[in-house]
Amino acid sequence: MTLNYQIAKEKMLSSSLDDECLDFFEKNDYKLEAAYCYLFEDNLKKAKEYFESLSDSDIRAKWGFFLVNLIEGKVYEYPTYFELRNFLEIDINLLISYYKGDYVEKIAGYADFLFTINPEVNKFIGRVFWNNDLKPQAMFFLDRAKSYFYKDPELHYLLASIYYRENNIEKAEQAANDCLNILPNYYPAVNLLQKINRN
Repeated sequence: MTLNYQIAKEKMLSSSLDDECLDFFEKNDYKLEAAYCYLFEDNLKKAKEYFESLSDSDIRAKWGFFLVNLIEGKVYEYPTYFELRNFLEIDINLLISYYKGDYVEKIAGYADFLFTINPEVNKFIGRVFWNNDLKPQAMFFLDRAKSYFYKDPELHYLLASIYYRENNIEKAEQAANDCLNILPNYYPAVNLLQKINRN
């Protein structure tokens, strides 16, 4: 199979990275993709170099540069609200898929700092942990999200759907009602309550 951009990118995003992908990105000047390859291969120096070289013109590279600094414990600047909203959850998911638990732990350790920029951070971290079957860690961050930013209807609906899947109907109903108290007629919560009431 001849490697092209789409195949190389899909391999990288599905945690099937190999030397051929990195070579392809390097030879074709896809520096952002190469930077992520270096991050997944633990070459933080090279990843940071590539991210920094693009950071003035590419918001994803600017975020990547911040992320590597965060992993290294060298926080010199703030990410933006939208960088956290758009990239944090995706990149934690990628790091988990590449078994980079130490990086994920370092990022999660900055949750309080990141929360000051985007109050949804604990929800993002909790959701990505939940989606990767890291249930105790997920509930830790989702409970923090509820304590820190209670008036987030999406958070209450997320908790309601988790409780429902876990067959904890009482908590599912309470969380769905909490959601609707904040945002009446929020359709996913209304729909979930209808399911609960049919059982």
